[in-house]
Amino acid sequence: MPENAGTAPAGDAGSAKSQSKPQPLRDFFGMASGFWRGRAKKRAWFLTIAVIVAVLAQISVQVFVNSWNKWFFDSLEQKNMPLVWRYVAMIVPMVLAAATVNTGLVLARMQLKMRWREWATRHLLGWWIADQRYYRLPFVAEELAAPEFRIADDVRLSIEPLVDFAIGIFTAGMTAATFATILWRAAGSIHLPIGAHGVDIPAYMAVAAVLYAIVISFGAWRTGRPLAREVAQKNQQEAEFRAQMTRLRENAESIALIKGDREERRALQGSYDNIVAAWKTIIRRQGIIGVVLNTNGGLFPLIPLLLIAPKYLAGDVSLGVVMQVTAAFVSVQAALIWFVDNFVSLSEWYASLTRVNELTDALEDVDIGSLAGESALIERGDSEDGAIHVDNLSVAHRSGRLIIADASVSISPGERVIIMGESGTGKSTLIRAIAGLWPWGSGEIRLPRNAQIAFVPQRPYMPIGSLRQLLIYPLETPPCDDAALIEAMNACGLNYMANRLDAEEDWDRILSGGERQRVAFARLFIQKPQIIVMDEATAALDEDSQQAALAALKERLPEAMVISVGHRPSLEAFHDRKIVLERRSAGARLRQRGGLFSLWNRWSGLEREFAPDEGPMPKAISELLSKIAAGEETKPPR
Repeated sequence: MPENAGTAPAGDAGSAKSQSKPQPLRDFFGMASGFWRGRAKKRAWFLTIAVIVAVLAQISVQVFVNSWNKWFFDSLEQKNMPLVWRYVAMIVPMVLAAATVNTGLVLARMQLKMRWREWATRHLLGWWIADQRYYRLPFVAEELAAPEFRIADDVRLSIEPLVDFAIGIFTAGMTAATFATILWRAAGSIHLPIGAHGVDIPAYMAVAAVLYAIVISFGAWRTGRPLAREVAQKNQQEAEFRAQMTRLRENAESIALIKGDREERRALQGSYDNIVAAWKTIIRRQGIIGVVLNTNGGLFPLIPLLLIAPKYLAGDVSLGVVMQVTAAFVSVQAALIWFVDNFVSLSEWYASLTRVNELTDALEDVDIGSLAGESALIERGDSEDGAIHVDNLSVAHRSGRLIIADASVSISPGERVIIMGESGTGKSTLIRAIAGLWPWGSGEIRLPRNAQIAFVPQRPYMPIGSLRQLLIYPLETPPCDDAALIEAMNACGLNYMANRLDAEEDWDRILSGGERQRVAFARLFIQKPQIIVMDEATAALDEDSQQAALAALKERLPEAMVISVGHRPSLEAFHDRKIVLERRSAGARLRQRGGLFSLWNRWSGLEREFAPDEGPMPKAISELLSKIAAGEETKPPR
């Protein structure tokens, strides 16, 4: 993982930054300049110096070519054939030198682009993935669309053009200074017949080049100033369109079953209409900018000829000087109006830079210390007795709305607890808080030190790779041999897939919901975690398959602490204790049914196992056990 990938910037930088006025350029360069400060700094500085040397060499070749123009045309004007042929003989070496220098600059520039983007991508990717920020980010920045596209596309669009811009600005500055000196020396001053004695303007060609560039640059800036905002809006619409299509693909089956094609088409068409509208705005803006750019393109090759023509006609300069001055003026002009020529590209780059800044700001908001303060976070610690302890836990939404209030519970090794309650009472949020995915709230959660936690959601994740990789995920290497993998598969009813351990398929697409949940149980049997958190982990299994999977879990991992969320009444028989979340106006409350609930489970299980043919239990005992299970009776039977 690259430096700073898993942690936020030190101190209170994130919170201070969020409270101050955003400064996109400063914020972006503060992040991106880490390329020259971190582990890759030697390579970064080597490539930077290589680019600078190549640019200086390129300008040197251009200066020599400019001087060659003067020499060649002067020899033509003098009709000196030996000199003409001497200068013709210089063409091949000049071309070879120019080709070598330009090729070196291209290679150095491309290497710098690749390595800088590689560093920035690894930095943001590591930051996004570490500490489950990819999971928490939507809760902190609900308006932040498609962080994956910002890392994949906007990082590229903010880094690669920036290298070109930096080289362009450096080249423009050096070129303007170098060729302005040539203009000063070659063109000299001009005498204007104004007043009784006239006026001499020294370095008039250099002055004219600067004034012309200022006028054109101001015109481009004035007409194109709103373009950056308009490009940013277009990019946002593009990201939302991609996200909608991704959502359609991920939910294709559900949409197809309810025949939602027409509504999805309408929504996608409406989203694309927004893109078209944004594009139309940009096209109108670029049309206005194009008037300025095209006017400049037609004028600036003619202006130096018009300015130098009086001196040539008066015999003050030679034809070679005319050609040298014209070429120098064009070079100075091109350097000074670099901003004009790149205005559209700069606007698009600034829009991508802004989207990257939004991502880094959101990631900083996720990090502990840049939220509302430590008091707004659930404390986590180590348990000394090997049990799970939840003390005075209140779970809150990121907005501050209380979901669960003042929950306290302890779970001993080998104990299995099921959490039930109405929909929306926060069952899934509670187990995510215990698993460490949900940090917002107050109170304390203590887990056994170095305990391995496995979280089994209703739809387990199926990564790309072989079936073997699927079974051991997220481990990199198998913790056991293939025989143990196959045994775990057999225990989960996946024996028909045992001969496909090396098969690489799109498992996320081809496995049914029930098969995915069987794979999740096989992972548990292979990896043997100490704490298992399950959220509707058997919802896609039939009753018999559920019973077999849970029985295998109990048999194979008897010491594991199991916390389940489920709705099926049949799940209760597998657990030792039941926790019910009851809805309250100030946050749901926990009501526990322990001890006797476990006794009822064991008693009724023994009755089913050892006395199946003796008829039902006496009615009074049966009613008492039902009351115990429902929490209506708390006194033990005598």
